[in-house]
Amino acid sequence: MDFDKELDTRGLNCPLPILRTKKSLSDLQSGQVLKVLATDPGSVKDFQAFAKQTGNVLLSSDQVNDEFIFFMKKK
Repeated sequence: MDFDKELDTRGLNCPLPILRTKKSLSDLQSGQVLKVLATDPGSVKDFQAFAKQTGNVLLSSDQVNDEFIFFMKKK
């Protein structure tokens, strides 16, 4: 998937991946896509809730071994 910016939050636990995602999204323009790498298993539910609360779109959520990859589109 194409993306405009990548954010590495591997090794960070809740709520840091979401807080850093929020900050990174603020640097993007509407419609741009942020790729987020995370290792916190709780981040799957966190990103789903974050998308619902903020209106940003969670395009995909994948797990590769112990890493999670999220693609978020800024509203």
